[in-house]
Amino acid sequence: MVGIEKYIAIAAIGLFAMFTGEINVFYNYLTNPNVETEPEAKLLMYISIGAAPASVMAGTAFIMSKRYGSRQVGLILIGSGIILLIGMFVANSTISRIDSNYRIYIVGILPQLFMVISVAIMASGAFLLRTKKRPIKEFF
Repeated sequence: MVGIEKYIAIAAIGLFAMFTGEINVFYNYLTNPNVETEPEAKLLMYISIGAAPASVMAGTAFIMSKRYGSRQVGLILIGSGIILLIGMFVANSTISRIDSNYRIYIVGILPQLFMVISVAIMASGAFLLRTKKRPIKEFF
């Protein structure tokens, strides 16, 4: 079981990168759309494809390694949070250029919401960096 949490954390960082890419491409499209689209449905789809599984993966990696601490998993989770934070910061700066017909509440609040989530992910990674390995209890 030792070691699989690294791969789960790597999957989380990949999914967070994919999610930030999807959001930034969609927000750039909304600045000058040439086809009618429904932003709420698209954003819900991007969250369910990228952010939700990535959050579950990051949480799973954290839970699996919180007992003994893991420098590698902690650094990967901090990297995931940084990727999400930077991507959402870029998306947040694009909001002012979005066509007024598509500037709805969810479009404005989504980057800010995921900036808060990125801070929580970085905090969990920092917790793993500070955790000292506990001795394993053997029952034999």
